[in-house]
Amino acid sequence: MSVIYADLTQLQLQHLSAERLNNTRNAEIDVLFFNRVAKVGSEALLELFNSLVEYHDDLELERSGLSAKTQRQLKKPMQREAAEFVADLEEGTVYIRHINWLDFAEFDLPQPIYINLVRDPVERVISWFYYARGSYLNAIEYRKQPNKEIRPESWYKKNFNDCVRSGDPECQYVPHTVKDFMPNFKRQSLFYCGHHDDCIPFNSPAAIQMAKEHVERDYAVVGSWEDTNITLAVFEGYIPRFFRGAKLLFEMHNDKITNRNKNKRKPYIEPEVKELIRRNFTNEYEFYYFCKQRLYKQYLALNLHELEKHGLLN
Repeated sequence: MSVIYADLTQLQLQHLSAERLNNTRNAEIDVLFFNRVAKVGSEALLELFNSLVEYHDDLELERSGLSAKTQRQLKKPMQREAAEFVADLEEGTVYIRHINWLDFAEFDLPQPIYINLVRDPVERVISWFYYARGSYLNAIEYRKQPNKEIRPESWYKKNFNDCVRSGDPECQYVPHTVKDFMPNFKRQSLFYCGHHDDCIPFNSPAAIQMAKEHVERDYAVVGSWEDTNITLAVFEGYIPRFFRGAKLLFEMHNDKITNRNKNKRKPYIEPEVKELIRRNFTNEYEFYYFCKQRLYKQYLALNLHELEKHGLLN
């Protein structure tokens, strides 16, 4: 094992320090804030938290954010209100909400421990396309708005391949657009960029840059269910109070956790169709790969630390 890491550690060990990559130490309150991105597997992480708070008496899951209305952006008064709510939570609390990054310093409030997840951008929009047509989501929507007009049967049966190829406005992901034909959560970076007007244009380099800066400075961990074992290891290593035993609990309750809110209908998507729309997600992919690389660096730093601790590095 020491041979594998030998060249790397001589040149880069100082840059892969677990301590250096640990933003948890910068948090000013011991509150975990999961401003969850849509369609990245956040329901699975919620289910894991349900297990964690059951096993750990010093943790609490604040559920009010789960039912909060999802808005693309918030005005300053609503940002302040959301930040104040998080800042007032008891230590040891987990707060989960679909909401963009908040600047706690702007409101002179203590910063919590930020976490989130990312997912392949094209797989996300495909997932949302079918999730929006699912019975679960629509039952909730019509229960909230019983007088809402029911969409035609053809909309529910729409196929993503045909939607893209036919030029249907719903499936045209045009770079730099501000208005959407209908909500589709195609801007993964928006949850990390925040509420500034520059965060809105789709696939914008400026939005991506701001999102990267916020991740690098404020987020303890940005994981991905695409790398489950790595993500859980990094969560445990960098945020131990909230993730003690996470890997073990995940293994114990794997079926329950991974099947929560899973799309029941997701037909085969042609590779050509994926490639066709992938071209419009260039900057979104840059952000996605940035987050994944950071996750791998955190994981590698943990392993290097263990090797060093046991005298396996020369």
